Amino acid sequence: MTERLAPDKRHKFLYQGQTVYEWDQTLEEVNMYIELPKDVPSRLLNCNIKTKHIEVGIKGNPPYLNHDLNGPVKLDGSFWTIEDSIMHITLQKREKGQPWESAIRGHGELDPYSADQEQRRLMLERFQEEHPGFDFSQAQFSGSCPNPKTFMGGIKQ
Repeated sequence: MTERLAPDKRHKFLYQGQTVYEWDQTLEEVNMYIELPKDVPSRLLNCNIKTKHIEVGIKGNPPYLNHDLNGPVKLDGSFWTIEDSIMHITLQKREKGQPWESAIRGHGELDPYSADQEQRRLMLERFQEEHPGFDFSQAQFSGSCPNPKTFMGGIKQ
């Protein structure tokens, strides 16, 4: 049942009409997806994840991305992999349940409608986690949706 509450689409960060990366989030993590250049061997790629910062690039060159994250992450739960010419970066949120408006600070924050939809989806994911025997996939909120992090005292870490 949890799969039905998983992100149904990725958000894109575009620069001059080109996709730089895509991203999505769950209660616990933010995932980034970067399509890699075809002519660069994967062994030359590097990703350095810090608590509030990320650097991605080709070894020996300035980083392709060198920016602050939109929230703090746990280093021991964050990692990156390469599969099928896609770098997948998993960032474990330090504050479980806290919605992020973008993966990288200042990179295309979600519009108000999309931000509300993300918050609703995360809230339903939280309900599903706390009550695994119930199906919340069709639940709807009337009015504004509470923040999944602070609703009813927050989420157990």
